[in-house]
Amino acid sequence: MRDVEPRIARREARRRQVRRRRVTALAGLALALALVVALAVAWTGSGADSQSAAAAPGAQPEQEAEVPGTAPKPERPRKRSDRTKLVLRETLGGDIAPKSVVSSGTGLVFAQNMMYRHSMTVYDARTLELRKTIPDSIRLARFGVKGHPGTVQGAPVEAAFSPDGKYAYVSNYSMYGAGFGPEGDDECTPASGYDDSFVYRISLESLEIDDVYRVGSVPKVVAVTPDGRFVLVANWCSWDLSVISTKAGREVRRIRMGEYPRGVVVSSKGDAAYVAIMGGDYLVRVDLDTWGTSTLPIGSGPRALEIDRKGRWIYATLNMEGRVARLDLRTGRVTKVTTGERPRSLAISADGRALYVVNYDSGTLTKLRTRDLEVLQTEQACNLPIGIAYDRPNARVWVACYGGALLVYDDSR
Repeated sequence: MRDVEPRIARREARRRQVRRRRVTALAGLALALALVVALAVAWTGSGADSQSAAAAPGAQPEQEAEVPGTAPKPERPRKRSDRTKLVLRETLGGDIAPKSVVSSGTGLVFAQNMMYRHSMTVYDARTLELRKTIPDSIRLARFGVKGHPGTVQGAPVEAAFSPDGKYAYVSNYSMYGAGFGPEGDDECTPASGYDDSFVYRISLESLEIDDVYRVGSVPKVVAVTPDGRFVLVANWCSWDLSVISTKAGREVRRIRMGEYPRGVVVSSKGDAAYVAIMGGDYLVRVDLDTWGTSTLPIGSGPRALEIDRKGRWIYATLNMEGRVARLDLRTGRVTKVTTGERPRSLAISADGRALYVVNYDSGTLTKLRTRDLEVLQTEQACNLPIGIAYDRPNARVWVACYGGALLVYDDSR
């Protein structure tokens, strides 16, 4: 037994030693697992804390990198536009005399300066910073246009954007340079013999003129069909409508209009365009499938047009009457309201509930409720407000002041 007991004792000692090692190993493993869990919890808590900090007042949240020319997404649902109030946010100056202003809806705002400034100024719609001043000087020979050697100049009037957000199309009142005759005039007929002009295409990526299209004489308002196939241009002095095919890269037809065509809108379905005949008291409806036309009475001297998203209502400034009209396309009924002296341009809000009008001689900006044309707000704006645009991503209204400024109003609250 004395020989056996030491062996048993040694075996038991070895077993105890093995058990201790196993216990130690298991304890170490448990400790490691506990540490991993603790780190995971700490990391998750840190993320939650950072999110809470971002939501706290005064904290600076992280922002996603923005693509140039792309508007930021709205942070929260906005109030109905007929329940918000216009508040002046900024007055932009510099070497400008804007005649018209338009928002791309993708982060850019274009202002077309009066013809003798020979420029367009492009702004960041969110920061309001000037992105670029684009001169209207080009070499037409570069685009295959003969008979006009050297550098020529245009005279920007109005602009519109392609639905894919790639291009701006800008009309030029007249062209200046070799091979061009005298500049156009607002008092004219097709017999006046003014030269055809050109529409520029501007890449929104490079902000450079990358194509040109010959149109009628003294072109003014430009509109693009929802499918991007056609650009429609109202030619003031040739009394017609140019139809540019974006696929063909040229004007493919001209449609007789009437005395002094100006404002142009296209239905959201893309089945019809409507042209304001400022020398008359009616609109011309153009069927975009057959290119046939018909007329719709609306009031004396219609200048600028807007159309609601459903394609039922057309809104027009009536230059001769000094009023704003709403035409019901189903019934033909016209409702009118006075907003100020010589209402010139107008814009509609994203939800279609509010209309914004600039009154040239009054120097005012008027906000209307679209459903009944009730005046919601009138603001003293500037000297000679002539153009207006609604920037949907930021719920802002831009006003072009011919006297040399751009006013930016917030209308989100």
